[in-house]
Amino acid sequence: MPIDDAVRQQILDTIPSLRAFAISLCGNVDRADDLVQETMVRAIANIDSFQPGTNMSAWLFTILRNHFRSEYRKRRREVEDTDGHYADSLKSQPEQHGHIEFGEFRQALAQLPSDQREALILVGASGFSYEEAAHICDCAVGTIKSRVNRARNRLAEILHVRDGEDFGPDEQTRAVLAGSK
Repeated sequence: MPIDDAVRQQILDTIPSLRAFAISLCGNVDRADDLVQETMVRAIANIDSFQPGTNMSAWLFTILRNHFRSEYRKRRREVEDTDGHYADSLKSQPEQHGHIEFGEFRQALAQLPSDQREALILVGASGFSYEEAAHICDCAVGTIKSRVNRARNRLAEILHVRDGEDFGPDEQTRAVLAGSK
C-alpha cells in the first residue's frame, strides 16, 4: 500500500526524536540506529493500523519502546559466553539412552498409585499449578502437593535417581523429577 506523502513526511520528521529516545534507552548509538530502523520497518508494514488524525509521533515512539522492551526481555534470558567457559561446562548425554530411560520411566510411573501419578502428571508434565491441579482433581491444594512430593520421591527411589541430572536428556522427564532427591 503506497504511503501518503504527508504521512511519509510525518514519519521522516520523527526520526531524529526517535533516535534520541532510542539512544537514551539503550546507551549505544549503533543499537539505537538499529532500533529506529526496525521501528520504521514495523511502522511502514503496519501503517494501515495507524489512525489518521492521531499523534504519529506517539505511535512511532510506542512501536520503538515496545520493540526495545521485547528485545530486552529476550536478551535477559541469553547468557554471554565470550570466552567459551559456559559452553565448556555444558554436557549432553547420548540420545540413544533416552529411549531406554523413557521406557524405564514409564514402567516406574505405572507403579505409582493412580492419585499420585495423576497429580504428578498434571503438575510436573502438563505444567498446571498446584491450585489448578487441585481444582481438576477436586481436592485440597495441600493434598496435591503431598501427592506430587510422594510421587517424585517414589519415582526417584524406583529409578535410583539422586537428582534430575542422573536421568536422561528428556526435558519433560526432568520437569517431572524436578525437586526429587
